[in-house]
Amino acid sequence: MEKRRLGKTGISVSVVGMGCWAIVGGFNWGPQDENDSLAALQAAYDEGITLFDTAEGYGKGYSEQLIGRALSGVRDRIILATKVSPSHFAPADLRTACENSLRRLRTDYIDVYQLHWPNPAVPMEETWAALEALRDEGKIRAVAVSNFDVKGLCELAAIGFHPVSDQVAYNLLFRAVEYGLQPYCVSENISLLCYSPIMQGLLTGKFRCLDDVPPDRARTRHFSCRRSHARHSDPGAEKETQDAMDALARTAQAVDRKPLELALQWLLAQPAVTSVLVGGRNAQQVAENVAATSRPPSDTQWIQQLSELSEPLKARLGPSLDMWQSESRAR
Repeated sequence: MEKRRLGKTGISVSVVGMGCWAIVGGFNWGPQDENDSLAALQAAYDEGITLFDTAEGYGKGYSEQLIGRALSGVRDRIILATKVSPSHFAPADLRTACENSLRRLRTDYIDVYQLHWPNPAVPMEETWAALEALRDEGKIRAVAVSNFDVKGLCELAAIGFHPVSDQVAYNLLFRAVEYGLQPYCVSENISLLCYSPIMQGLLTGKFRCLDDVPPDRARTRHFSCRRSHARHSDPGAEKETQDAMDALARTAQAVDRKPLELALQWLLAQPAVTSVLVGGRNAQQVAENVAATSRPPSDTQWIQQLSELSEPLKARLGPSLDMWQSESRAR
């Protein structure tokens, strides 16, 4: 599998990464068999995925435990990325959180340690000092962030904090990063790691219309605030979302590819994108996700066509990086 360099580091990661939230099951995912989760992780490694992304908040550490059980035997051949929760940004709490993640992952170092969401209540100078100390001790190799916008990255730069990557929601149906974050990352050589690259299944062709989407997935700002699980007060963008999904289906048919293939290949063609983090709840799903990136159409005009066809949705949702809340938690 193709690999790309992570920011200014010497770390290279697979262009398809394994997003390890769904393997814990529960809300938004449904019941999950542990054997399927372990098989999915093994299949990801066998398929050439080297980047495994998780967080202490995924299943209260359960995701990290699964990775440790499945992959500790190939630790030197994979890149482990995990995240510390905003409630643990105070130096003492951050150190404890890091050591707990190390224990659950069954490793003595984390390749990429990420701040999961901004927390303005804790001075970033203190958090950064704690991260530097952990890096000096060899417990982490590189420091990164998740869900930080341009303002947040500039504030970090002002105190000498230069993250190697920013993990954000980015896909054909959610292009908020393009308003300012993406150009900034290009100029500063900060990698974009993209979560929700298939928009929780909306870009796979699985759902022909938005009414088919389960209620616990129909909660982003794409959907009306009247949806049962919505946490926002926005009117939604259901027409524009449906139009973009239909455009993807038509384009995929025209170039003899599946919607999933075009969705992932479109994303990998965007500036600053280093890896797309695709979940897989069993070995078959993982294999399908990897295969979806292996056959790009020879004619690349469809990339620009999909960008143009999804522009009304991009404009409707605007520059906020938060897919779920009206008042963005990103900064």
